[in-house]
Amino acid sequence: MNQRNPTISKGVDWSLVWIWFILCAIGVTSIFAASYHEGENVIQGFISLKTDYSRQLLFFVIAGIIGTFILLTDSKFFTATANLGYAFGIFLLLLVFPFHSRVKGTESIIRFGSAFQLQPADLCKLFVNLALAKYLSRVETNFTRPRSQLIAAAIALTPAMLSIMQKETGLSLVYFSFFLVMFREGLPPSVLVIGFSFAVLVVATLLLEPNTLAIILTAIALLAIYILRRQIKRSRSILFLIVGIWFVCVGVQRFVVPFAFDHVFKPYQVKRIYDAIGKDYVPKDRATEAALESEQKGKKKDNNYNVKQSKIAIGSGGLIGKGLLKGTQTRYDFVPEQKTDFIFCTIGEGFGFVGSIIFLGIYILLLMRIVSVAERQRSVFSRCYAYGVASVLFFHIVINVCMTVGLAPVIGIPLPFISYGGTSLLTFSVMLFILVRLDADRQMVLR
Repeated sequence: MNQRNPTISKGVDWSLVWIWFILCAIGVTSIFAASYHEGENVIQGFISLKTDYSRQLLFFVIAGIIGTFILLTDSKFFTATANLGYAFGIFLLLLVFPFHSRVKGTESIIRFGSAFQLQPADLCKLFVNLALAKYLSRVETNFTRPRSQLIAAAIALTPAMLSIMQKETGLSLVYFSFFLVMFREGLPPSVLVIGFSFAVLVVATLLLEPNTLAIILTAIALLAIYILRRQIKRSRSILFLIVGIWFVCVGVQRFVVPFAFDHVFKPYQVKRIYDAIGKDYVPKDRATEAALESEQKGKKKDNNYNVKQSKIAIGSGGLIGKGLLKGTQTRYDFVPEQKTDFIFCTIGEGFGFVGSIIFLGIYILLLMRIVSVAERQRSVFSRCYAYGVASVLFFHIVINVCMTVGLAPVIGIPLPFISYGGTSLLTFSVMLFILVRLDADRQMVLR
């Protein structure tokens, strides 16, 4: 009588495994569609390990093997090694500084020969998720106290700061997604409101004239004072709070944003942000213009061209798409980085609006399933880790898709399980399989 190995199958949520398998298969197919050239021997191309799609298939197989070992691992191993893994991740990020290779403007990659490269900023998401879950699940952690909140924020943002120093701004932003985990565990909603309000203020600063925005901010402050006039009579601190917020907002508009755009961000990054909001970027001086020209030197096309071609590819797919290997925009390399950052346009052109909706529906199903799995955990560690996985995936999916259709700046965020890249595929796969392993022992209380 045949019987599956109970040490693997017992308690495993196979729906997550199947969704992982489907997404990885779509990824290999999309990379094949974007990189296949007429006349190539398909079988030889897949077994040669010289094509992008054959290498992605190899990483798919490796991820499956690693996932199997994870399912055979004791769940307590992940709690026991969480802090050690975080220290190792920070070590890898620090190792980038003396041993990095400059690739496409970023200095966050370590090369091992000509065939293999590692991006610690991508891999470190896994270690941060485990370490943050470990800290939040400690008995002595009181997350209602500012000290605990600051420690949790430091765990998440330390790799982000190191990534920024390595000119990897895109991946550094991913670490802010861990604030959603903290929000689930008791972080005051005001923190998220402040963060969202700051983002809106930055965009408004770029869209509106300085004096116009200052008038709008003043009008909002006066309106708030009028609405809360009775409360202000009882407590003057409310008035001081409103005036203080007004001063901060005007200060951000007048000084912080201009300083960041002139002295922190690179000219090409500023141009990407302006392109995303539909405004032309005009360098303020000759030095900035020269820096932008230097960044563009050697490139045939700028980033705005990438987005335009991506939107053309997605739009040309129509309702049901042109079919596999029949997309002209992706087949003839009109879209730069179409195997990595802009892989979604390959799906849009080949399978159209219907195919894109079905594809995004698989992602939504995955996220909903992860949240459902998170809420059934007895262990705080497992719940926090599950929400961390959902938050990172959600951030990557939203930013990447918005990036390909021109709703977000081009910041080099890969599409989970789909974009070409061994580090990315292995990191996302390991994150998901660890979640499946923890969920299999969901009746245990892990710390």
